[in-house]
Amino acid sequence: MQLVLTGRQDSDQEELDELTRGLRDRLLELDVDDVELRRGGEIPEGAKPVDAIAVGALAVTMAPIALRSVLSLVQTWIENRPVRTVSIALGEDSLELEAVSSADQQRLIEAFLAAHEAGSARGAEDDPAGSPSGTGQGD
Repeated sequence: MQLVLTGRQDSDQEELDELTRGLRDRLLELDVDDVELRRGGEIPEGAKPVDAIAVGALAVTMAPIALRSVLSLVQTWIENRPVRTVSIALGEDSLELEAVSSADQQRLIEAFLAAHEAGSARGAEDDPAGSPSGTGQGD
């Protein structure tokens, strides 16, 4: 799963980096395998390694069962932070959570979860040996 934070118009890169690291810390408190700052491509010669980090981007590695708790945490986390949106990509699907609490947003989350829970169930049915259908790496 990939998460990308978009700051408000008055946010700077340093603030967005701090927010991203704070969200990473909170996500690591959940039952996830790993949460890494997403790196962007090759490091140019002479550049500092921190320059390669895409500010505001995280890669979450987790079991499908953790999806609901991750989405719930992100939805709650952005409510009182200077973040405009958090874009979530899981495979081919994406979801954009805004820094507002609304019933419409909750319905979008539930639809996203339903689609992925159904996909996980189909994956288990397609694999009668019961082995995982994917490694979960980079999800």
